[in-house]
Amino acid sequence: MLKNIKNPKKRIRISLLIIYDVLVILLAEYLALLIRYEFHPEKIKPVYITSLMHYSIFNVIITLLVFSLFALYESLWRYASVTELLNLSMACLVSSGLQLVGTYMMEYRMPRSYYILYFLLLLPMMMVGRFSYRFLRLLKQRLHVTDAKTAIITMVIGAGDAGFAIIKELQTSSHLDNKVVCVIDDSSVKKGSRILGVPIVGGRDKILSSVKKYHVQEIIFAIPTISNEEKKKILNICKETGCKLRTLPGIYQLINEEVSISKLREVNIDDLLGRDPININNESVLEYVKNKVVLVTGGGGSIGSELCRQVASHAPKQLIILDIYENSAYDIQQELKMKYPNLNLVVLVGSVRNTHRVNTVFQKYKPDVVYHAAAHKHVPLMETSPNEAIKNNVFGTLNTARAADENGCKRFILISTDKAVNPTNIMGASKRICEMIIQALDKTSMTEFVAVRFGNVLGSNGSVIPLFKKQIEKGGPVTVTDKNIIRYFMTIPEAVSLVLQAGAYAHGGEIFVLDMGEPVKIDDLARNLIKLSGLRPDEDIRIVYTGLRPGEKLYEELLMDEEGLKKTAHEKIFIGKPIQFETEEFMEQLKWLKEEAYKDGADIREAVRKIVSTYHPENI
Repeated sequence: MLKNIKNPKKRIRISLLIIYDVLVILLAEYLALLIRYEFHPEKIKPVYITSLMHYSIFNVIITLLVFSLFALYESLWRYASVTELLNLSMACLVSSGLQLVGTYMMEYRMPRSYYILYFLLLLPMMMVGRFSYRFLRLLKQRLHVTDAKTAIITMVIGAGDAGFAIIKELQTSSHLDNKVVCVIDDSSVKKGSRILGVPIVGGRDKILSSVKKYHVQEIIFAIPTISNEEKKKILNICKETGCKLRTLPGIYQLINEEVSISKLREVNIDDLLGRDPININNESVLEYVKNKVVLVTGGGGSIGSELCRQVASHAPKQLIILDIYENSAYDIQQELKMKYPNLNLVVLVGSVRNTHRVNTVFQKYKPDVVYHAAAHKHVPLMETSPNEAIKNNVFGTLNTARAADENGCKRFILISTDKAVNPTNIMGASKRICEMIIQALDKTSMTEFVAVRFGNVLGSNGSVIPLFKKQIEKGGPVTVTDKNIIRYFMTIPEAVSLVLQAGAYAHGGEIFVLDMGEPVKIDDLARNLIKLSGLRPDEDIRIVYTGLRPGEKLYEELLMDEEGLKKTAHEKIFIGKPIQFETEEFMEQLKWLKEEAYKDGADIREAVRKIVSTYHPENI
């Protein structure tokens, strides 16, 4: 039994268990006889003593083998539960039964009541040995949490399986100082009951009063099956408590039996957006990606890397990643190689501004589908380097789009932005020119050129949420440009879902727009994030209004006034009607714009304004 165990600690643990079991077996045998004769050893018949002495060696060996077959030496008894109790009971019952059969076959005489008494003694003594460690460990943890001056008074929301698992782990873990004092659940049936000794005090209406009553410091949200709308309502109550909030990621943790403290995460601001995530038709996406050569420019960026992940999961013939930043390209390369070892993956370093490099890539690999995500996107930085925005965004797009046209690419999807609508900054204006480029080329090309326009992406590089979190961690202040500034928000997977679905709907020339619900005030986001950190805005963390940055406006739009909305098969995706413009004149204007950009002069904004009539920069 011990030969194949290499871990020395495990060998010692099993050896001690075996020694304990041998002693218990021998003790149970003698005590069973002693009890049978009312604790008068002199009354025990010699024949029974002889039978016991002769059969004991067989009984010990058989019992140890039975215990081994029931995996009683493999269980971690510090985590023993009902399963281990059942296994132990069955093992003791089987070994007692085999003792009855064995003594009968070997003609050893024993009192009939002995076998029942033996079982009734063997089982509890075995239980004591195995469950005492768990009991002492649990007692030690509870005493530690009770006595600890730093014990974190905790409320759990959700009296289901996830809540039970979280409470159980909090009570048994020696590494945690959380003391669960109450549970919240909207079920009227559960109110007044207890989970592992913790009272269920009522529904969400009891959150605020219970926090005050029990002096709660931390709230754990443990309802992975709840809808986003209901989750938002409950979290909106929680954020008013001033408590730190943590939550489970989702129902898949329950399915995989992975509910544990390690799966808890801080409540993110997107938990409060109150909008169900956008879902896509995977079959339609699979239809145009599967067995196709797919190129993603800017594939190492926030959007580009997620595009690569989702494309890789749809079985492309080949996935090509092109990015100027070698570190980000390397990161996504290693991730995809690990997750999709059979993926035909090519990672290239290069700039979309390099016409020869782009043409060489297209000529060699002949991509069927192109996702053009390479771009400069930071508004304030591009305001101070406007010529670079035009070189990279406009002419990088023109280089890539022309290469797609000349090399028989079937679909070209441009990643655009809501900042392209009535732009006040050079980044938005450059993206509007990119949209015009793909609309112009679509008129004469066999390639289907489309653009996908969406708002701010939560969690992307340079987005406002990571900045706010860093500022809160440092104790503030949190900087908001203007109290009334609003933005549309979406998650990275949602943004990529829109891009993929747009590729499936593409006929050429469309600008796809996502219905992202109501816009959100940045000031509200900042205040909610402070509250979710267990702090109070303007008291614990100051909010400072710094004023609008160059090129920034109070609100973003997804469509220009002259653009209409056309429905698609997806209820959340719409198509903006293309704005008519003179293609030949536009292409001539691009030549002049390129000359101005590469002069690195100060007149680039005026040159852009002549192309994009809706561009209204403040400093012209």
